[in-house]
Amino acid sequence: MRKVISTLNAPKAIGPYSQAVLVTQPQGILFVSGQIPLHPETGEMVQETLEAEVERVLLNVKAVVEEAGFTLADVIKSTVYLTDMNDFAAMNGVYARFFATECPARAAFAVKGLPKGAHVEIEVVCAR
Repeated sequence: MRKVISTLNAPKAIGPYSQAVLVTQPQGILFVSGQIPLHPETGEMVQETLEAEVERVLLNVKAVVEEAGFTLADVIKSTVYLTDMNDFAAMNGVYARFFATECPARAAFAVKGLPKGAHVEIEVVCAR
């Protein structure tokens, strides 16, 4: 009924959590932990621009989602955390490239801080 998902194509968890948890009954629901712009091969933060951060975050999300046998088209809900709401438009531009049609429901919040000094974190829920 519950399976922990882990892939080397996204950063390892930096705390006591899983990259994702798949609920296999009845149809399969995947809860993906928030991803920050850590490069999975180097473990280094990608922070050249906000757009580069968002792209890395969404590539990490995509890697975890695909490891569980889902696609980004299966994302039904996303939550975006930004340290500065002035970055919303830049985030939205990159986000739109990953979710162009039948977009998931989404919430976006401004937060005081994120792990490792990230400016953006995104978590998603997938369902079949």
